[in-house]
Amino acid sequence: MPISERLSRLGSGVFARNDQRKSAYSARAATQGLPPLLDLSLGSTDLQPPAAAIQAIAAQLGQPASAAYCLHGATLPFRQAVAAWALRRFGVAVDPGTEVLLLVGSQEGTAHLPLAVLNPGDRALLLDPYYPSHMGGLHLASAEPVLLPLDPAAGWRPDFEALSTEQWDALKLMVLGFPHNPTATTGEQAWVDEAAERAVRHGLVFAHDNPYVDLVLDGEAPALLRSPHWRECGIEFFSLSKSWCLGGYRLAFAIGAEWLITALRQLKGVVDFNQSLALQAGAIAALEQAPDWPHQLQAVYRERRDRMAAALEAVGWPVRRPSMALYLWLALPPQAQFRGWDSEAVAAALLEATGVALTPGNGFGPGGEGWLRLALVHPVEELEAGAARIGAWLASL
Repeated sequence: MPISERLSRLGSGVFARNDQRKSAYSARAATQGLPPLLDLSLGSTDLQPPAAAIQAIAAQLGQPASAAYCLHGATLPFRQAVAAWALRRFGVAVDPGTEVLLLVGSQEGTAHLPLAVLNPGDRALLLDPYYPSHMGGLHLASAEPVLLPLDPAAGWRPDFEALSTEQWDALKLMVLGFPHNPTATTGEQAWVDEAAERAVRHGLVFAHDNPYVDLVLDGEAPALLRSPHWRECGIEFFSLSKSWCLGGYRLAFAIGAEWLITALRQLKGVVDFNQSLALQAGAIAALEQAPDWPHQLQAVYRERRDRMAAALEAVGWPVRRPSMALYLWLALPPQAQFRGWDSEAVAAALLEATGVALTPGNGFGPGGEGWLRLALVHPVEELEAGAARIGAWLASL
């Protein structure tokens, strides 16, 4: 049967390819006595959400309204809690009625936004490396991506001067995300401010993906909401998945210019409903009753970062310590570079030999080739045991 060209452009996706390899390894491990799978390929934390959030969800589950479809109007209490959070977090007053939107995960918002603001053939700027849903959203909208390479020698700073005035004028959308996934670079407020200024100057939409805003280990995370131009051109995506450990509950929100929130809301009104009122109650409790939860996580991730980096360096894999929690962005080990392997080959061989799953960098765009992403989503003891497995494999090469 035929499929669309759009679907063909999407491809299988790096996480889907990795999932097949992980399933195959787990099946072999169960029958051949191999070490169990140690999955460090997804940013799905082992840490638990605040008790207040779970208790609020449980208390609401028995209410009949929690089993019903939820339309936009019923999300007002959640949007009001978000507006109060934005005022506390950034000192910015936002209108919960017109400038806040509930999302089924921030990935849903970033993937759907291009459908709301772009026509087929419109050009949109992405960082390279990029998060896969950013590119996926452009393919769904039949848009033309323009990649802005990030240079590791420049600290992954975006060079906006690399584009000519004519190229800027041809853009309709720009998608950034700092702190940055996959490089685990916090970034600087000046970078986001410059992007917002250019968006206003050249008349394009600026979407800033910011699910890691509260998981910075060194310095302070940038935010579009801190830019004076955000109401003119911008929309910013936040998530409870990382900072409050609610990834499986798919709770996120967008704050942005009224016209952009309206456009995305119109699209959502056609393609989906909102999360259950019970889940929204948990999100409200997280924002209001556990505002310091992300800060508590930072100490855990800092220890994991430092000890895993030290363990890998001890077995001969150089590590750049990132300023953002959750990931290590690793250049391919020297042994793999000597053999001429690309990131996909290294990830596959590592999993096959050790049961440790990392994400190949090529899944994050051309600029990700030559790198692997490791998620710090297991206790320190398991991470160090994984590093020992990796070390034995590297020695065998």
